[in-house]
Amino acid sequence: MLTLSVSLNLKPGYFSTCTNNYILGRCHHDRSGFEGPWTFSPTVLTNDYYRLLLEEKWGWKSWSGPKQYEDKTTKTLMMLPTDMALIKDPKFLKHVERYAKDNDVFFKEFADATVKLFELGVPFKSKPEDRFIFKPKVDA
Repeated sequence: MLTLSVSLNLKPGYFSTCTNNYILGRCHHDRSGFEGPWTFSPTVLTNDYYRLLLEEKWGWKSWSGPKQYEDKTTKTLMMLPTDMALIKDPKFLKHVERYAKDNDVFFKEFADATVKLFELGVPFKSKPEDRFIFKPKVDA
């Protein structure tokens, strides 16, 4: 993962937010082979994924599908081996811990990293204020 992060010119923290864009929603066995949501609120963008990754106990799911983890408490959440890699690599773990602790930090870096990916390789002539902006809530 670190090699890909470097090749995209993303800091490890930004990379970990971008690789986890899929935390919205859930896996569907008929589409990916995997099954289940990453969080209890799969349609809301929060730092829950990072909190659960650290706070929950995870074990291998016993089933006929591909290897995935399930939470030991409810057995309703899932994580992939790539999710677990984020807490096994010290360069990514420190960012997972920061995001788990502070939703605002997560959202800011998620927005910055996502914009960077959207604009990757695009030569802009516009002003920064004319580009993509992600906000935690709609202005009134």
